[in-house]
Amino acid sequence: MSNTFYEKIYKTVMKIPAGNVATYGQIAALSGNPRAARAVGNALHVNPDPATIPCFRVVNSQGMLSGAFAFGGLEWQKKLLQDDGIEVINNKVDLSEYQWDGNENFN
Repeated sequence: MSNTFYEKIYKTVMKIPAGNVATYGQIAALSGNPRAARAVGNALHVNPDPATIPCFRVVNSQGMLSGAFAFGGLEWQKKLLQDDGIEVINNKVDLSEYQWDGNENFN
């Protein structure tokens, strides 16, 4: 796999541990372009392998789920997060409890 920006995004998202979420901006920064949060959203919308690249673990900067979750909609993202052990209240995740620190399993 080459190192296009989308590929860097996918590699980073694959490192988010179960039971954690990351924000679009956090993924952008960890992928080498901290100002590219929208590009992260675009990349996840065209996720080539949702079974391997857990884009459902990415939320906005306030912890809100994506209203346009690419693979099944808001309710599906909520279900996947809950199955991951993440509490979702009013379509929002508590970032102080569930946000990935970006270092765990990060190489």
